[in-house]
Amino acid sequence: MKRRTFLAAGAAALAAPSLSLAQQNKVLRFIPQTDLSFLDPIFSLAYATRNHGYMVFDMLYGQDSQYRAAPQMVEGHVTEQDGRLWRLTLRDGLKWHDGERVLARDCVASIRRWGARDPFGQALLATTDELSAPDDKTIQFRLKRPFPLLPEALGKLPPLLPVMMPERLANTDAFTQVTEMVGSGPFRFIPGERVSGARVVYERFQDYVPRASGTADGTAGPKAVHVDRVEWTTIPDASTAAAAIQAGEQDWLEFAANDMIPLLKRMRGVKVAVQEQAGMMCFMRLNHLQPPFNNPAIRRALLGAFDQADFMMAVAGEDKAMWHAPVGFFTPGSPMASDEGLGVFQGPRDYAKVKRDLEAAGYKGEKVVLLGATDPTFILGLSEVAADMLRKCGLNVDYQLSDWGTLTARRSSKEPVEKGGWSCYMTALTGVDTANPALSAPLRGNGAQAMAGWPDLPQVEALIGEWFSAEGLATQQSLARRLQAQAFRDVPYIPAGQFLQAAAYRSNLEGVLRGFPLFWNVRKN
Repeated sequence: MKRRTFLAAGAAALAAPSLSLAQQNKVLRFIPQTDLSFLDPIFSLAYATRNHGYMVFDMLYGQDSQYRAAPQMVEGHVTEQDGRLWRLTLRDGLKWHDGERVLARDCVASIRRWGARDPFGQALLATTDELSAPDDKTIQFRLKRPFPLLPEALGKLPPLLPVMMPERLANTDAFTQVTEMVGSGPFRFIPGERVSGARVVYERFQDYVPRASGTADGTAGPKAVHVDRVEWTTIPDASTAAAAIQAGEQDWLEFAANDMIPLLKRMRGVKVAVQEQAGMMCFMRLNHLQPPFNNPAIRRALLGAFDQADFMMAVAGEDKAMWHAPVGFFTPGSPMASDEGLGVFQGPRDYAKVKRDLEAAGYKGEKVVLLGATDPTFILGLSEVAADMLRKCGLNVDYQLSDWGTLTARRSSKEPVEKGGWSCYMTALTGVDTANPALSAPLRGNGAQAMAGWPDLPQVEALIGEWFSAEGLATQQSLARRLQAQAFRDVPYIPAGQFLQAAAYRSNLEGVLRGFPLFWNVRKN
């Protein structure tokens, strides 16, 4: 059945039980991009888990839309001893969902658990001599040297999240998932109503006390909740999801399929908007352990083949308002972004020259196993363009398609391609995840501890270390420019452009915040 025909017919199969208008206005119905498979926001990098984490848990700091850290669970902090001593004071009124009071020792255990897994947390704890709770409201860091980004670390936006948990849960090994969802955030998770692959339910936490001042912006400011209940319903088919929004059976669609956007824009009572301005940063991940991409000269030669516009048109169409190229290693519009080295992506692509450069760099016909995925659809589009591009370069390409789950399992293999290993694959992270060196996992060059691909890039790591210690925006930006220049020499991965995704929601929703889905501040009239 064609999508337009389906839309005209409605979505009766998804019809909700008959409710009064007052009841409906207290229930917010949301269609996530993917199902919630993992509950623990320190265990999983999935964006659905991140969104869930912000509902159930709270964090010591938030960040606004300009990437500025602001107190959230803490009332504030003081620093002494030239920035080597930090005292964070919890604000009044914080409670866990089980009714117990939030204590500083809960937060200390939570920070330690998070810091065992997250790269930003690892950097903070490596600089920490002592992390303690001198009393019930004070979290104290004694540092080996100044770490001016401490609030940014404890308020970071991308997965893995530094959420606060009760001490008894935070003492769980960081590589073991916590499944009991007791947080202090504005919503309570309702486990009895969860249906795997289909439905997740949250209720307003009546004892949550928002910050008394400020403006809701990103994860900063007051988290005031205006609905009693939020229901996530997974609807994989794009036309079915659009029909549910049109019929008023669902209120909010996280991401609308590009080919559905024109129809959604014409629907009465529906708004279409790009909420997450940071977009999706696309890139080719290269395996630095296996030939041919263990050779930095070959990695550099491949840069000349990349036409970022081709990749972007494959995933976002010809509307240039929905994508941006060329891009570097930091999100366009973020404070660390610059034009350093972007000339490599400009001008016509000369595949004959790239082929000669690859041969001069030492390419000898080794098989290049490109992993592709059929889902999500934008990954398939990126993969198809990549396969064509690599073949035009004269590489011996073995393009292997699977579902995304299979790809993610296979990319953990460090074996040669003849034994089930891989050479490269296309992927994307939200722009929030690549906004600066502290957040960008694919930029790291710390070998076995790095993201799959395992680049060992000492000069990149040294510059990231300097960036962590830098004070002042100007110094950070100067280091980020140097870091981007070094990344174009070492090539931990190859940027392929930035594209935007539009959300769709009913026009009776007000207060939807910019960024990824956040469910406070939203009113349903």
